[in-house]
Amino acid sequence: MMFWFIVSAVILLFALRFRYPYLISEAKYAGRIARSMYRTTKYLKSRPFYTLLDRFLDSVQKHPHKAFIRFQDETHSYVQSDKQSNKIARSLLRHADLHEGDTVALLLGNEPMFLWMWLALAKIGCSVALLNHNIRSKSLLHCFTCCGATVLIAGAELQDTVEEVLPALREQGISVYILTDHVTTEGMESLTDKIALASDEPIPADLRANITFSSPAAYIYTSGTTGLPKAAVIAQLRLWAMAFFPSICGVKSDDVVYLCLPLYHSAGFGVGFCGAIERGATVVVKSKFSSSQFWDDCRKYHITVIQYIGETMRYLCNTPKRVSDQVHNVRMAIGNGIRPEVWRTFISRFGHVEIKEFYGATEGTLGFLNYAGKIGAVGRVNSFHKKIYPYALVKFDQEQEEPVRNSEGFCIEVAKGETGLLVSKITQKVKFAGYARDPKQTEKKKLYNVFEKGDVYFNSGDLFRTDHENFLYFQDRVGDTFRWKGENVSTNEVSDILTMATSIEEANVYGVTVPGYEGRTGMASITLKKDHQFEPDAIFSHVTTYLPSYARPRMIRIQVLL
Repeated sequence: MMFWFIVSAVILLFALRFRYPYLISEAKYAGRIARSMYRTTKYLKSRPFYTLLDRFLDSVQKHPHKAFIRFQDETHSYVQSDKQSNKIARSLLRHADLHEGDTVALLLGNEPMFLWMWLALAKIGCSVALLNHNIRSKSLLHCFTCCGATVLIAGAELQDTVEEVLPALREQGISVYILTDHVTTEGMESLTDKIALASDEPIPADLRANITFSSPAAYIYTSGTTGLPKAAVIAQLRLWAMAFFPSICGVKSDDVVYLCLPLYHSAGFGVGFCGAIERGATVVVKSKFSSSQFWDDCRKYHITVIQYIGETMRYLCNTPKRVSDQVHNVRMAIGNGIRPEVWRTFISRFGHVEIKEFYGATEGTLGFLNYAGKIGAVGRVNSFHKKIYPYALVKFDQEQEEPVRNSEGFCIEVAKGETGLLVSKITQKVKFAGYARDPKQTEKKKLYNVFEKGDVYFNSGDLFRTDHENFLYFQDRVGDTFRWKGENVSTNEVSDILTMATSIEEANVYGVTVPGYEGRTGMASITLKKDHQFEPDAIFSHVTTYLPSYARPRMIRIQVLL
């Protein structure tokens, strides 16, 4: 009797698997989502609000000597990182006169100090603006100003960058600290010498007693679709959502996560660093991605989880083949932008690594995860997910750059297989925090009366399509922006910089595809001022001074006005 019961059960499982091939992966995904929602609800009800910092402090108590950060040949345990962040917090309390609710801007590369600094500022109730260390001059000053920071902390190697905007910072009364032992420039102060002298005693929790789920935890910059970078407001609850993502992917506490993506972006900071805190895992910090050192690092540090963008996976696949290509412990890769052909090449060459491709905008109200492993997809339409975070793909007019409306003025959902604009509903439970000190750009991301009068949706600015199995595929980005080297480039911003050059009258910038490369690179169509010649050396110097490498146009077309 038992034999036939087991046989019947096995047959039933095979039948279900044949009829519903994604049943198991979908069940796992739903279970992980449910657990995350349960814990989020629990934290929301806790008094005081249970923050990600509290999660870190619990890990310090639970496994104080476990490796938290590995960087080059250094290893820093959870308790060592806790004490180091205490020293930083105490030095800032004494010298920078910071208080709960203040905002501090960080201009740092990928290094342990970045992570300790965030922990330190969280301990005194401050929010942190994560500045892109590649930007310069006008863009840097704009990014600093729009977050409302009163203090700027920069790495020693970035002192020259800060000095370019120092006069403007001094006019605003901003305190500037450089992570070095000695500074001679007026208007700047050293910080590492002060940290060294500070106590590592715990920071009293009452200094951050008023932090709630809606308090800003960080400001992360995005080019969105137009204009200069905008500071997306990352509230404490939003930070938890980012931190839970690795858990939803299946990351465990004994995993070792490789952080080679920039920590000023939401992927490196929110998913990588904060996700590791949520899991109580170990992070290996790399100053920047290196395709030649990648797998050697994975073997050296026993990496089990990596992060990627489309470009990094292509670079890895383009490296010379080695007999050790499949000698590693990497079991999972989390990221976005991987092309189907690169995906196939990667797993064929480097062995069975679970690719967790996802989609999510820093300021967006929802994201997708390809939990089923369908090559090329970013996720799958899931009724459970859609009920919690209502969204739709609507018809979009590329020429007018706006959704198509019917005779009643409402948007029109696309048919399966048709490309449409992703819009997600803004509700009391699913809020859009918008951009700091930029209500105009915040309003631009909203669509009103989408399916009924009075409703409000978030305009993602991204086009998708679904297939017959309900898998979602990213198609393109709309608006005045393109993506190159893993960064969003605002065409308006680049155009404005170009027209500052002596000889250029007008500039029109757009992205063009380049065979063998991900995204689009910059093409600038320019007209020269009357009686001016094209000055390649001067323009090259101008562009390299004011624009980060990824935003610099690779091609220039000179237009002659008739």
